[in-house]
Amino acid sequence: MKKISFIFPCALAFLAALCGCGGEKTSGDLTPVTLNEVAHSIFYAPQYAAIELGYFEEEGIDLTLVNGAGADKVMTSLISGDADIGFMGSEASIYVWQEGSEDYAVNFAQLTQRAGNFLVSRTEEPGFTWQDLKGKTVLGGRAGGMPQMVFEYILRKNGIDPAADLTIDQSIDFGLTAAAFTSSDADYTVEFEPFATALEQEGSGHVVASLGVDSGYVPYTAYSAKKSYLKEHPQIIQSFTNAIQKGLLYVNSHSAEEIAETIRPQFPETDEASIAAIVERYKEQDTWKNDAIFQEDSFLLLQNILEQSGELERRAPYEELVTTEFAENALREAENRP
Repeated sequence: MKKISFIFPCALAFLAALCGCGGEKTSGDLTPVTLNEVAHSIFYAPQYAAIELGYFEEEGIDLTLVNGAGADKVMTSLISGDADIGFMGSEASIYVWQEGSEDYAVNFAQLTQRAGNFLVSRTEEPGFTWQDLKGKTVLGGRAGGMPQMVFEYILRKNGIDPAADLTIDQSIDFGLTAAAFTSSDADYTVEFEPFATALEQEGSGHVVASLGVDSGYVPYTAYSAKKSYLKEHPQIIQSFTNAIQKGLLYVNSHSAEEIAETIRPQFPETDEASIAAIVERYKEQDTWKNDAIFQEDSFLLLQNILEQSGELERRAPYEELVTTEFAENALREAENRP
């Protein structure tokens, strides 16, 4: 492979000045592309499989990976031009469109089809039901972000008022809730992997529910690029989507142990057995799509969730904020590959 870099947002401007975003060829005749991801999580295993197996290089891409630490920050990086492609919840693209931006973000490939976070309790609760959250305190996510909105969506499905029936603490920054949980008085926390499993391993918490299972199929994370970038660099987008499609096919056709061995370099702080257990948990709940096509009914469901959370000012047209051309091409190419 496996040329991959991790860069924090503050370094992006300098990076862009040095090499340009998605512009010139490198000495190895690869096109540099900067991808800003919402979080670095085993939840996104198909992406890391594509990196570690060299699928991006096969498609002519020299990928730089940036951890944006939140969809709002990823979208800021994308709109400013610091990143070529953003990977986040598609609600962010709707917010930008609502604000009237002419060069808004267009979603071109979907990766996950279920929520990837889990409800963690301080104690083991083998008989847990969502009704148990009434009167309790939960460390939640940022208002308007997909993790928090899906959590609220599940609560409403179970007849619970998110504003009146429990306390949701949204004061903790993204990615820091697990650490805060160990020293806070909260009864529960909503966590992505590997943090949910880490809390279990250290004896600080117990996974009692999967938001991915209880919310059903939702378009949780997708790739997007500015409308102008899609128009100016369609081949880069196609090549990128081809690599992601290969990653999806890999994780859906290999065991958790094989996937863990492949993506382990992306998570050096997590032992391989733990990675395999987390991957298996995600595989069991049908987390990853078989193809990257972002269907219209999924976009409709996303807007229903936003509307219930009070975050949708007006409905966004599917045909403007989603294109399936690149994902359809990638799927056809994969199906025709020997």
